Amino acid sequence: MNLDIFGRVRLGYVLVESRRLDAWRRFGADGLGLHLDATSDDIAAFRMDHHSRRLVIQAGPAEDVTALGWQVDDAQTLQAIRSRLDATGVALTEGDRAEAEIRGVERFWHFTGPKRLSFELFTSPVLDSSRLRMATSGFVTGAGGMGHVAITSRDPDSFLGFWQKHFDARVSDRIEDRLDGIAFDFTFLRLNERHHSVAIAATRGLRLDPIRTRIHHLNLQAATLDDVISGYLRCRELGFRIANAIGQHPNDRELSFYVESPSGFEIELGWNPIVVQDEQAWRTARYRGISLWGHQPMNLDAATRLRRAARGLASLARREFTPLARTPR
Repeated sequence: MNLDIFGRVRLGYVLVESRRLDAWRRFGADGLGLHLDATSDDIAAFRMDHHSRRLVIQAGPAEDVTALGWQVDDAQTLQAIRSRLDATGVALTEGDRAEAEIRGVERFWHFTGPKRLSFELFTSPVLDSSRLRMATSGFVTGAGGMGHVAITSRDPDSFLGFWQKHFDARVSDRIEDRLDGIAFDFTFLRLNERHHSVAIAATRGLRLDPIRTRIHHLNLQAATLDDVISGYLRCRELGFRIANAIGQHPNDRELSFYVESPSGFEIELGWNPIVVQDEQAWRTARYRGISLWGHQPMNLDAATRLRRAARGLASLARREFTPLARTPR
């Protein structure tokens, strides 16, 4: 099926496995300002709009993101992606009813994606029209989805090829910078009008992965600048570690801060990123420096640096998993 998938896919939900559910409840509701909805001994689920579930924390040992749920427009889009997977021998398997309920969707299909994350596709979220109870004015979702994810890769060409082959991803722009003395290249991919739904980070030269978790960060877009500032102050007051203070990126112009989640990966809470409304006029650019201003690192003490260096070296001993990779165009 020769269907252009660009614009038909967006990030729909994120599933995390953690033993720190109480900390996540405080972090999500009191820190980030999300609506804490379903909660039990083994589930903490958060809303941010009319979808019944956007961020789901499930009891388990991983302390990591385990699944990314991608909403596709319709059955035709789902079939087009299935056909691309089938052509290279990857099966798209339907999840069971109980799993779908946890995710807040009517049905979903999954396969093993990059970094062995479960990639999950769905067309119909379960909606909830009840009033949101949030410590913030709101979040921006809609056609661009719930935000973006940033992932460190030791094989960025294959990673890029995966997104282009299966989701018709487009490169928005690239950034190069030195972080903690290491040269990095960043590639930003859009799947729809959101400037990027996926950011790929790679060390230049020797490919290392110093990050313990499968993703570096999950971005959520706040409705107002005041929401970002108040979220920053709440997270600090509650004792959650700020990873990067408030600053602004040069490419999407988003103003944001980064805070460490109870599971170790970071959440970027941002405001007012660029929306790519004219695909014909957009030109891919390259920038030097990940931030125009601000974003000072706040959690890079000597112990953290040592742990990251050790993880980076250890990553050389294992091959990174990326399904169905090909040379990017």
